[in-house]
Amino acid sequence: MSRSGRTTRVSLVAAMMMLAVACTSESSSDGGEQAESCAYRVLYQDRTYRDVANVEFTAGEKLGSATIPPCQDTGDQHKAEESGETMTAYAVDGISPDMAVAVGDSPDDATFVVAYSGNKLPPEIRKLIDRP
Repeated sequence: MSRSGRTTRVSLVAAMMMLAVACTSESSSDGGEQAESCAYRVLYQDRTYRDVANVEFTAGEKLGSATIPPCQDTGDQHKAEESGETMTAYAVDGISPDMAVAVGDSPDDATFVVAYSGNKLPPEIRKLIDRP
């Protein structure tokens, strides 16, 4: 086998090992458990909402309590039994709470979340995002 053939083979093996290490799950700094990577979800009045970035909105009146369910992507049975974090849900000016709410400790620090399925946002939400 030529020297360049061995060099190529060693380079390929090294690249594959780096990929394998990069694809393994991360551990947290508190005991080596797997890091969680759940999507941000909110449960409010029998609907599931997901966060949407880059939306200018005004949080309005307090609507009630919303729940951020515990992340269950690591298969930890104890986490699956937790009830989640409770936050306040606020109305979003100009949008029905059936479609979107804001959640947080106050209207000023609330996160905009939308109830939709699939990958296509409702037209009312697109208007907020596309606003100049």
